[in-house]
Amino acid sequence: MVTDLLTDAESPARAPEALSVLIESLLFVAAEPLTLARLAAVLLVEPTQVEGALSELDASLVGRGLRLQRKNDLVQLTTLPSAAPVIERLLGLDTNPKLSPAALETLAMIAYRQPVTRTQLEAIRGVNCDGVIRTLLSRSLIEDQGRLDAVGRPILYGTTFEFLQYFSLNCVEDLPPLPEAIMAELAARDAQAVTVADETTTEARAEVDTRRPTNEHGAADHAIADDGATERGA
Repeated sequence: MVTDLLTDAESPARAPEALSVLIESLLFVAAEPLTLARLAAVLLVEPTQVEGALSELDASLVGRGLRLQRKNDLVQLTTLPSAAPVIERLLGLDTNPKLSPAALETLAMIAYRQPVTRTQLEAIRGVNCDGVIRTLLSRSLIEDQGRLDAVGRPILYGTTFEFLQYFSLNCVEDLPPLPEAIMAELAARDAQAVTVADETTTEARAEVDTRRPTNEHGAADHAIADDGATERGA
């Protein structure tokens, strides 16, 4: 009985099946995905016990209308994607419009390369991605996942739970492996992007050097100053 489960909630020796039932209840009422640590804290058990109970729950949901979705340390209970049309009909919701080919290509690159910056995406695709990124953000298919520790600290993008739901995935690891031809093409694009970035950096440094004041002999003033300092220290 549920009363027995709640009474035994503080007992670390209870059966895994009972723990999985409690986890299912928590995920059902939660307004957002829960971390393993949060579940463990609420249930007064170790995270490893939660992991085992989640596996038990996942197996018990096969053939039912609900399933577990996981993203890093987060987990949530969702409905089957195949049930979306009837759910939308019940709730009076409009079906989301399909993504454009450009949006799908960009989303695929984010999914397989995440976290990734807009500049990195544009270097690989060879086109501006501002509009596509705005679309994917508005559809909640991608999200801001922090900043890259580099000049300008650009935003890093990654996929969301909505992405998993949209493509009927339980977790990002369920993505199918890329064909070798596509992997080779992406590797070539990566190499080209690195070359372009190096050339841009070299040009920028050269432009800075040309702006430095020079003396009558064409040498940079700071070089003369350095030489003078060296002679004085000799």
